[in-house]
This record gives sequence, structure tokens and C-alpha cells, in this order.
Amino acid sequence: MSTMTMMDPLIVFTYKPQHKFSSFLCVCLLMIITFIEAQSNLCRTSCGNIPINYPLGIDDGCGSPYYRHILDCSELGKLELRTPSGRYPVHSISYSDPHVLVTDPYMWNCQDGDNFRPTRPFSLDTSTRFSLSPQNDYLFFNCSEDYVIVEPKPIFCERFPDRCDSSCDSASYLCRHLPECSTALDRSSCCSYYPKATESLRLMLKYCASYTSVYWRTMGTSTTTDSPTSQVPEYGIRVDFDTPVTTHCLQCQDPSKGAGTCGFDTQTQNFLCLCKKGNVTSYCKDLEISEHRKASVIAGAVMGVSAAGAVGIGVGIWFFKKVRAKAPITCGVQSNENRLF
Repeated sequence: MSTMTMMDPLIVFTYKPQHKFSSFLCVCLLMIITFIEAQSNLCRTSCGNIPINYPLGIDDGCGSPYYRHILDCSELGKLELRTPSGRYPVHSISYSDPHVLVTDPYMWNCQDGDNFRPTRPFSLDTSTRFSLSPQNDYLFFNCSEDYVIVEPKPIFCERFPDRCDSSCDSASYLCRHLPECSTALDRSSCCSYYPKATESLRLMLKYCASYTSVYWRTMGTSTTTDSPTSQVPEYGIRVDFDTPVTTHCLQCQDPSKGAGTCGFDTQTQNFLCLCKKGNVTSYCKDLEISEHRKASVIAGAVMGVSAAGAVGIGVGIWFFKKVRAKAPITCGVQSNENRLF
């Protein structure tokens, strides 16, 4: 029994460091696997043929939180705008002149003529940075003159200047020149009115058969005040949006700092820079620097533990040899004094 007691410290001393080393390797591997699983998927940059750039996004956590859950891209690549009044197909998006152009299938169109279908008022969520563009004109058809002031606006405003904004202009240029179908209306009345709020639009539709929206599309660009840009009327609703610009986002998008994508934390809605290897609160190059530092620390720790393990094994071998040297020589015959096990 005395020999077992003598040899126990050797067994513990030799294998215990190896056990700790194996445990440390397992922890390191788990850290690496977890980091790989946490790598972010880049946000989709288009839906069909429509580009999706900051501040808009179609994937949660992409773009600005002000426009979260506003755009939806179907599996067929059809982009829609979500509003309290419904979902509307997106025709185009401009980022140089920030606006989204949508169509409302419930609105009157040239094919309807004098046949007016049931419609509903278009509305926007006021908690977002979207707003109806002043470049929209709204045309109302067959309005009841018992409830709606249908008058030629120039004459009416001259007579009643304090009530000018409340009139629906029957002398509107667009009513006399309906885009794409100037003769579509045969026996129906038309007037132009710009609702200041969703409620006023709802009241107008209560006393009018239908309505449509026409926006003025700018043709070309003007470089001087002497050459103004031309505009043409087209059916659709122009919705303007703001582009929040922050230092964090500019640094994130900077090519010299990693060219990341601006996004946000889906839990806190705080800013995040989305990179190929993960998400950071600064910029992608900063993530790479942090990764390099972490890798150096892990490598140094592994080397340190390996060195400690090697020293431990060496000491164990030395201790083993020392014990063997002190054991009595009995020409290969084991006794209670020289047996190892």
C-alpha cells in the first residue's frame, strides 16, 4: 500500500494538466463556433428591379428603425408599402430626391370611365418619417354640391378669400386634361382638391363617388434657373421620406473603414453597423481589429497552457526517473519494495 501512495502523486501530476488543457481547448472551440454562428447576413439590396438602400430596408434590423416593417418584398420579388389603410404596390424609389411612388388599385383609372368602383382613403402612419408629397394632386368625381364646394377656384377665391382652401376646383387643369385619357369622363363631374389630413380625405369620399391621385414627375435635371425642368402628370401617389444622417452611419458606410451597412438592434433599436463577419456599434474595420486582438489573446493563452503542460510532463518524467533510481535492484524480480503497480 505504501508503493500505491508513492505513485499516486505521479499519476495526478502527469494527467491533470492534460485534462485542464483539453477543457480549455473545448472552451476555445465553443467560443469560435459561437462567433461563427453569430455572423450577420447582409441585408438585401433590392426587391425585383427596385434598389433598397439606407434608410429603407426589407429585412428586420436593416436601414433606419423609423422605417421598420414598412416595406415588404414577396417571394416573387414584388415590393409593397404597408400603411394603416392597406398594402400598396411600389412602382419606384428615388434616393436622390427621396420619395416612394406607389399605386392604389382602388383608385379611379382611365379604364373605369364613368363607372366608379368602391374606394378607400389612402393614409400614412404618422409615427414614421413618411409624408404625402405636395407634388400630388387629387381629383374627385361626382361630388355632392350640397356638402362639397365645387367651384372654379380663381373666381371663388377672389370672392371668398377666407374660404379659398376649402373649395374643390372645378376649373382644374387636370380635370380638363386627364393624363392619358382626356376624354374618359363623358357625363361625370371632376374637381381638384388637396386634403390636408386623412380625415378631410375621408370626408370628401363620403360625398364623392371616387377619386384618384396624380403626381407631377420631373423630366430631366436643371442646372440653371434659366432652364427650368419640365413636369408631366402621371397617376400614382408620391410619398416623400427623410434620410436620417448620423456620424455612426457615415463611418459605417465609409469604404476606408470597411464599407458596412447601417442597421439597428431589433431589440433596443440602437444603431448597429452590419458587417460580413458580425455586427458592431462602430464600423467594420473596428471589428476586424477586435478579432485580431482576441485571436492573439487566445493564441497566447493556448501557447502558455501548452508550455505549462510540457513543463508538467517534464517534471513528472524527472520524478518518475528519480523514483526508479532509488528503487532496489533485484534482477527483475518484483517485490513490495520495487513494484510499480
